[in-house]
Amino acid sequence: MNKLGLPEDQIARARNLAVRIIKPVMDFIDGHTTVAVERASLRLAGADGADSDGVPVPNIVVDQLKDRLEGGALRWYINALLRTGLTPDGLNAQIADGLKIKDFPLSDPQAVETKAAQITAQYLARIETNRLHRETKLEQFKDKNHSPLLYVIVATGNIYEDIKQARAAAEQGADVIAVIRTTAQSLLDYVPYGATTQGFGGTYATQENFRIMRVALDEVSEARQRYIYLTNYASGLCMPEIAAMGALERLDMMLNDSMYGILFRDINMYRTFVDQKFSRMINAFAGIIINTGEDNYLTTSDAVEKAHTVLASQFLNERFALEAGLSPKQMGLGHAFEMDPEIENGFLLELAQAQMAREIFPQAPLKYMPPTKFMTGDIFKGIAQNTLFNFVSKFTNQGIHLLGMLTEAIHTPHMQDRALALDNAKYVMNNMADLGDEIIFKPDGVIIRRTHHVLSETLDFMESIARTGLMECMEQGAFADIKRPRDMGKGLDGLVKKGDDYWNPIEAELKIRLGGA
Repeated sequence: MNKLGLPEDQIARARNLAVRIIKPVMDFIDGHTTVAVERASLRLAGADGADSDGVPVPNIVVDQLKDRLEGGALRWYINALLRTGLTPDGLNAQIADGLKIKDFPLSDPQAVETKAAQITAQYLARIETNRLHRETKLEQFKDKNHSPLLYVIVATGNIYEDIKQARAAAEQGADVIAVIRTTAQSLLDYVPYGATTQGFGGTYATQENFRIMRVALDEVSEARQRYIYLTNYASGLCMPEIAAMGALERLDMMLNDSMYGILFRDINMYRTFVDQKFSRMINAFAGIIINTGEDNYLTTSDAVEKAHTVLASQFLNERFALEAGLSPKQMGLGHAFEMDPEIENGFLLELAQAQMAREIFPQAPLKYMPPTKFMTGDIFKGIAQNTLFNFVSKFTNQGIHLLGMLTEAIHTPHMQDRALALDNAKYVMNNMADLGDEIIFKPDGVIIRRTHHVLSETLDFMESIARTGLMECMEQGAFADIKRPRDMGKGLDGLVKKGDDYWNPIEAELKIRLGGA
């Protein structure tokens, strides 16, 4: 329902500007690879495991081939499978023991391509099976599905303790469990191996941890006859690898923004832009919903004055996602309930922003974030703020609702905090289930005037980006008031210009299956 009367020509103009803005970036992306893209591709061809020092096999291979990556790492890995006659597991064990696959002479190119096609089909079939399982279960449990999905986090540092808290949250009514990563894992240029029991502010994202949590949540899903979504973070220096591992272990959502790592983790923008496309191609094929990070802008910028930067980023994230083959139904575009609660009519402004996002991106399962910036530790005021947030989310039909905690700003939530938050959200949303369909807005009222103003500001902002260039604007601090030089930041040394002989059969097959992304 179009309640705001937003001009369709202005929305179309913004989308056209997004195409113009990202075109030079896409040209750059298509001419480059990274160490993380190569490691992700290796993982999707079976490379796994670690040596006695804990160095992952994909890192060992890429380090061996560091002077040959312009041609792609998979040629050498597939060639080693042919030369040794080993399975991927057998080859991985030998690589972990010191085998130098770069020393093997290259086999006949046709034989390498044939072997690559076989390996690619095997691992992509596993991902397709995961996607089909998810779709089957969602259809089976459709009577229990509702909107928005109630999303909570677990963050003990110990995957086995996370499981206890995740089970409890799911049984109390949570639809989505996000396992928060240990502090600063986004800055590690490798993915730890195996199950982990020590982390700080979260738990290491590893493929084994993904598998363990998936099994646990599937058990709850069957017991409760309600599909429980599992979420982690395809971001940071291993963005594509974590997407690959999530696809292999049937994660359902991934935080996967096109610019977050640049702005908030000081990861080099060239590296991030290349990594985000490949990671999103994997997520697109796996049927994984991405969550973008526009809510973070409002932690460093004012939510009233800089609302247009959030909308502009949503348009850009949408365009980058489409270029990677994601459908709108997989785009959990982000925003947040982050205005100063002392502002007069702040609730109306929050409602306006949420309704505007809903109408501009009608198919997207929008990810709505709770108040955090202005949570003080007063739990009673916090409950009131979260209640208003819950109201706006249901009224505007958000897709993914990250629950606010009464103890925000005090500590990582305990199980009882989540239980209270779930009770609050379910109470509010049940009691106003159809309210959004009952109310229209005054044509000259605060809500409609605000949304038209923000859309107009967004167009002006995007026009300036189109004139100047996205990378240049990020250098100038256009988003989140944070400046990031393009030739600095973590991970720049992992950027590689593709050679004329670059070959990546995983990427090529994904492009075919995604319709040319």
